[in-house]
Amino acid sequence: MYTAQLLYLLRKISLMKKVFLLLTGFCVASLVSQAQTQKGYYLIGGNIASVGGNTNEKSFNLKIEPKAAWFIQDDLAIGGQVSFGLDAGRGRGPAINYFVGPMARYYFGEQQVNTPKQTRLFAEANAGLGGTNGGGRSTNGFEAGLGPGLAFFVNENIALELLAKGNITTGGGTHGVAFKPHLGLGFQIYLPTSKLKDIRDNIKK
Repeated sequence: MYTAQLLYLLRKISLMKKVFLLLTGFCVASLVSQAQTQKGYYLIGGNIASVGGNTNEKSFNLKIEPKAAWFIQDDLAIGGQVSFGLDAGRGRGPAINYFVGPMARYYFGEQQVNTPKQTRLFAEANAGLGGTNGGGRSTNGFEAGLGPGLAFFVNENIALELLAKGNITTGGGTHGVAFKPHLGLGFQIYLPTSKLKDIRDNIKK
Protein backbone atom coordinates (compact mmCIF):
# COMPACT_ATOMS: atom_id res chain seq x y z
CA MET A 1 0.00 0.00 0.00
CA TYR A 2 2.76 2.44 1.03
CA THR A 3 4.75 1.51 -2.06
CA ALA A 4 1.83 2.41 -4.31
CA GLN A 5 1.38 5.76 -2.54
CA LEU A 6 5.10 6.50 -2.90
CA LEU A 7 5.01 5.75 -6.62
CA TYR A 8 1.97 7.99 -6.99
CA LEU A 9 3.75 10.87 -5.25
CA LEU A 10 6.84 10.38 -7.40
CA ARG A 11 4.74 10.58 -10.56
CA LYS A 12 3.12 13.79 -9.31
CA ILE A 13 6.52 15.31 -8.54
CA SER A 14 7.79 14.33 -12.00
CA LEU A 15 4.76 15.95 -13.65
CA MET A 16 5.22 19.14 -11.63
CA LYS A 17 8.87 19.22 -12.66
CA LYS A 18 7.95 19.01 -16.34
CA VAL A 19 5.39 21.80 -16.01
CA PHE A 20 7.94 23.97 -14.17
CA LEU A 21 10.58 23.36 -16.85
CA LEU A 22 8.06 24.19 -19.58
CA LEU A 23 7.11 27.50 -17.95
CA THR A 24 10.76 28.30 -17.27
CA GLY A 25 11.57 27.65 -20.91
CA PHE A 26 8.94 30.12 -22.08
CA CYS A 27 10.13 32.76 -19.63
CA VAL A 28 13.78 32.35 -20.62
CA ALA A 29 12.87 32.48 -24.29
CA SER A 30 10.96 35.71 -23.82
CA LEU A 31 13.94 37.30 -22.05
CA VAL A 32 16.89 36.29 -24.19
CA SER A 33 15.51 35.89 -27.70
CA GLN A 34 15.65 38.63 -30.32
CA ALA A 35 14.21 38.97 -33.83
CA GLN A 36 10.81 37.34 -33.74
CA THR A 37 9.48 37.59 -37.29
CA GLN A 38 12.53 36.19 -39.04
CA LYS A 39 12.71 32.91 -40.94
CA GLY A 40 12.70 29.87 -38.66
CA TYR A 41 10.62 31.36 -35.85
CA TYR A 42 7.30 29.96 -34.66
CA LEU A 43 4.11 31.85 -33.89
CA ILE A 44 1.85 30.32 -31.21
CA GLY A 45 -1.28 31.89 -29.73
CA GLY A 46 -4.61 33.12 -31.02
CA ASN A 47 -7.64 35.29 -30.37
CA ILE A 48 -9.05 34.68 -26.91
CA ALA A 49 -12.03 36.99 -27.46
CA SER A 50 -13.52 37.53 -30.90
CA VAL A 51 -16.86 39.20 -31.56
CA GLY A 52 -18.65 39.58 -34.87
CA GLY A 53 -21.83 39.00 -36.78
CA ASN A 54 -23.56 37.70 -39.89
CA THR A 55 -24.88 40.38 -42.24
CA ASN A 56 -27.46 38.01 -43.77
CA GLU A 57 -29.54 37.70 -40.61
CA LYS A 58 -28.21 40.36 -38.19
CA SER A 59 -26.74 37.80 -35.83
CA PHE A 60 -24.02 38.23 -33.21
CA ASN A 61 -21.27 35.72 -32.38
CA LEU A 62 -18.53 35.19 -29.81
CA LYS A 63 -15.65 32.76 -30.40
CA ILE A 64 -12.06 31.76 -29.64
CA GLU A 65 -9.41 31.16 -32.32
CA PRO A 66 -6.18 29.30 -31.48
CA LYS A 67 -3.54 29.37 -34.22
CA ALA A 68 0.07 28.41 -34.92
CA ALA A 69 2.40 29.28 -37.79
CA TRP A 70 6.02 29.06 -38.93
CA PHE A 71 7.97 31.85 -40.62
CA ILE A 72 8.99 30.44 -43.99
CA GLN A 73 10.78 33.71 -44.72
CA ASP A 74 11.30 36.99 -42.91
CA ASP A 75 7.94 38.56 -41.95
CA LEU A 76 5.87 35.82 -43.69
CA ALA A 77 4.32 33.06 -41.57
CA ILE A 78 2.28 30.07 -42.80
CA GLY A 79 0.25 27.83 -40.49
CA GLY A 80 -3.24 26.87 -39.43
CA GLN A 81 -6.07 27.99 -37.19
CA VAL A 82 -9.24 26.66 -35.61
CA SER A 83 -12.18 28.71 -34.40
CA PHE A 84 -15.21 27.72 -32.36
CA GLY A 85 -17.99 29.84 -30.96
CA LEU A 86 -21.66 30.59 -30.45
CA ASP A 87 -23.92 32.56 -32.78
CA ALA A 88 -27.17 34.24 -31.68
CA GLY A 89 -29.58 35.45 -34.35
CA ARG A 90 -32.55 37.76 -33.88
CA GLY A 91 -35.60 35.70 -32.98
CA ARG A 92 -33.67 32.42 -33.25
CA GLY A 93 -31.97 30.03 -30.88
CA PRO A 94 -28.17 29.83 -30.49
CA ALA A 95 -26.04 28.16 -33.14
CA ILE A 96 -22.46 26.90 -33.31
CA ASN A 97 -19.98 28.51 -35.68
CA TYR A 98 -16.64 26.96 -36.60
CA PHE A 99 -13.65 27.15 -38.93
CA VAL A 100 -10.71 24.83 -39.66
CA GLY A 101 -8.02 25.57 -42.20
CA PRO A 102 -4.68 27.13 -43.12
CA MET A 103 -3.75 30.75 -42.52
CA ALA A 104 -1.00 33.15 -43.61
CA ARG A 105 0.30 36.35 -42.06
CA TYR A 106 2.64 39.09 -43.31
CA TYR A 107 4.23 41.78 -41.11
CA PHE A 108 5.03 45.32 -42.21
CA GLY A 109 7.68 47.67 -40.87
CA GLU A 110 10.92 47.03 -38.98
CA GLN A 111 11.70 43.36 -38.38
CA GLN A 112 13.64 43.79 -35.14
CA VAL A 113 11.82 44.71 -31.95
CA ASN A 114 14.55 46.24 -29.83
CA THR A 115 12.45 48.19 -27.36
CA PRO A 116 9.36 47.29 -25.29
CA LYS A 117 5.93 48.45 -26.40
CA GLN A 118 6.78 48.52 -30.12
CA THR A 119 3.91 47.92 -32.55
CA ARG A 120 3.85 46.06 -35.88
CA LEU A 121 1.16 46.13 -38.53
CA PHE A 122 0.26 42.87 -40.26
CA ALA A 123 -2.24 41.38 -42.67
CA GLU A 124 -3.78 37.92 -42.13
CA ALA A 125 -5.65 35.63 -44.51
CA ASN A 126 -7.33 32.25 -43.97
CA ALA A 127 -9.17 29.70 -46.10
CA GLY A 128 -10.77 26.37 -45.26
CA LEU A 129 -13.94 24.70 -44.00
CA GLY A 130 -16.40 26.77 -41.97
CA GLY A 131 -20.03 27.30 -41.18
CA THR A 132 -22.85 27.94 -38.73
CA ASN A 133 -25.31 25.30 -37.54
CA GLY A 134 -28.27 25.39 -35.14
CA GLY A 135 -31.25 27.56 -34.27
CA GLY A 136 -33.10 26.62 -37.45
CA ARG A 137 -30.31 27.68 -39.81
CA SER A 138 -27.16 26.24 -41.32
CA THR A 139 -24.43 27.29 -43.74
CA ASN A 140 -21.49 24.96 -44.35
CA GLY A 141 -18.81 25.09 -47.00
CA PHE A 142 -15.73 26.99 -48.08
CA GLU A 143 -14.78 29.93 -45.89
CA ALA A 144 -12.12 32.58 -46.53
CA GLY A 145 -11.13 35.69 -44.62
CA LEU A 146 -8.80 38.66 -44.88
CA GLY A 147 -8.03 41.63 -42.68
CA PRO A 148 -5.47 43.91 -41.00
CA GLY A 149 -4.09 43.62 -37.50
CA LEU A 150 -1.88 45.38 -34.98
CA ALA A 151 0.63 43.61 -32.72
CA PHE A 152 1.67 45.42 -29.52
CA PHE A 153 4.89 43.86 -28.16
CA VAL A 154 5.06 43.85 -24.37
CA ASN A 155 8.57 42.37 -24.74
CA GLU A 156 10.66 40.90 -27.55
CA ASN A 157 8.70 37.64 -27.75
CA ILE A 158 5.15 38.29 -26.56
CA ALA A 159 2.63 40.54 -28.29
CA LEU A 160 -0.96 41.53 -27.63
CA GLU A 161 -3.03 41.77 -30.81
CA LEU A 162 -6.06 43.42 -32.29
CA LEU A 163 -7.32 41.85 -35.53
CA ALA A 164 -10.20 42.98 -37.76
CA LYS A 165 -11.24 40.46 -40.41
CA GLY A 166 -14.07 39.81 -42.82
CA ASN A 167 -14.95 36.16 -43.56
CA ILE A 168 -17.13 34.90 -46.41
CA THR A 169 -18.72 31.43 -46.27
CA THR A 170 -20.16 29.84 -49.42
CA GLY A 171 -21.95 26.50 -49.41
CA GLY A 172 -25.18 24.65 -48.92
CA GLY A 173 -27.73 25.42 -46.23
CA THR A 174 -30.09 28.18 -45.22
CA HIS A 175 -27.88 30.85 -46.80
CA GLY A 176 -25.74 30.11 -49.82
CA VAL A 177 -23.37 33.00 -49.05
CA ALA A 178 -22.74 34.55 -45.64
CA PHE A 179 -20.49 37.52 -44.84
CA LYS A 180 -19.18 37.50 -41.26
CA PRO A 181 -17.04 40.46 -40.10
CA HIS A 182 -15.40 40.19 -36.69
CA LEU A 183 -12.96 41.89 -34.34
CA GLY A 184 -10.58 39.80 -32.25
CA LEU A 185 -8.35 40.44 -29.23
CA GLY A 186 -5.56 37.98 -28.44
CA PHE A 187 -1.88 37.32 -28.00
CA GLN A 188 1.02 35.59 -29.77
CA ILE A 189 4.28 34.05 -28.55
CA TYR A 190 7.26 34.20 -30.93
CA LEU A 191 9.87 31.47 -30.42
CA PRO A 192 12.86 30.24 -32.48
CA THR A 193 13.14 26.56 -33.36
CA SER A 194 16.02 26.09 -30.92
CA LYS A 195 13.92 27.25 -27.95
CA LEU A 196 11.07 24.91 -28.82
CA LYS A 197 13.53 22.01 -29.01
CA ASP A 198 14.97 22.92 -25.61
CA ILE A 199 11.48 23.01 -24.07
CA ARG A 200 10.59 19.66 -25.67
CA ASP A 201 13.81 18.03 -24.42
CA ASN A 202 13.25 19.36 -20.88
CA ILE A 203 9.73 17.92 -20.81
CA LYS A 204 11.02 14.50 -21.87
CA LYS A 205 13.61 14.36 -19.06
